[in-house]
Amino acid sequence: MVDDKLYFASDYQEGAHPAILRRLLENNLTKSPGYGTDRFSENARRLIRQACLAPEAEIHFLVGGTQANAVILDTMLKPYQGVIAADTGHVSVHEAGAIEHGGHKVLTILHQNGKISADAIRSCLEAYWQDGNHEHMVMPGGVYLSQPTEYGTLYSLSELEAISAVCRSYRIFLHVDGARLAYALACPENDVSLSDLARLCDVFYIGGTKCGALFGEAVVFPTPGTVPHFFTMVKQHGALLAKGHITGIQFETLFTDGLYRELGRTAIAAADRIRARLREQGYCLTYDTPTNQIFITLSPSQLNRLTEKAELAFFEKTDDSHTVMRIATSWATTDEDVEKLLALL
Repeated sequence: MVDDKLYFASDYQEGAHPAILRRLLENNLTKSPGYGTDRFSENARRLIRQACLAPEAEIHFLVGGTQANAVILDTMLKPYQGVIAADTGHVSVHEAGAIEHGGHKVLTILHQNGKISADAIRSCLEAYWQDGNHEHMVMPGGVYLSQPTEYGTLYSLSELEAISAVCRSYRIFLHVDGARLAYALACPENDVSLSDLARLCDVFYIGGTKCGALFGEAVVFPTPGTVPHFFTMVKQHGALLAKGHITGIQFETLFTDGLYRELGRTAIAAADRIRARLREQGYCLTYDTPTNQIFITLSPSQLNRLTEKAELAFFEKTDDSHTVMRIATSWATTDEDVEKLLALL
């Protein structure tokens, strides 16, 4: 059966980069100890520490993004604490209440283009501590951000530094979800490096699932021991992969010869071409996004025409006459598919 439909709904529709598949095949019968104690995982950790300029960093490999967020936040928050996040944040909207299921409230605050500001976080913290009944309330214990955001926007270095300073002044942690981090690092508008994340965050993760791997996220604690016995608690959450060498091989490959950043460049270049054509043709770009996610507001006729031949992702209905859809490019987006989408547009 020939499927001639174009697929731009997400950045995790393909399997894995050929270099990863080759390395997995080459080592398919290599016997390795379990749970990430193998030589591939150790070398991957070494390469990630080098990339982050964090020689002492503690690194754990988990399978997926929701799993990583749920385990990180559940182990870093006290039982009576919640995490501050944008009302549009992934943990707020698209993780099926995983954080609340773990016993912690997501304390949502208003966003601007998907981002929350240092001032808004400070106001949230001040409101809690100045409330005479705060002992009866959920205490903010940390801040959750994603880079890029759900809207495909980026935190600048100055914004991240300001947020980190607020967190440290209130002695709460800062966690950055990097599910699409390769696309942030490759974006020309980005000025936040891996070493900046290691310097400013208490924990972050480097996404593999959406960035060229079969699956997997690398959780980075720049300061070892931030969560004592984190390995044991990963196991307790049912999140410890027995065949840990599979994630180790993948991240070892991603962080060899700059592959991780190169995969991001492919997606950004494709997205830039699509954005340019959308503007030329007079489409309404819902948000000004510089990364691999593009949001367009469509009329019913536009929606029907485009989705007949292209798979896009539903984002939201703005009113009875307009729908916001997402176009996502990935590390595997081909020039041929971009040309076909440009012709359709």
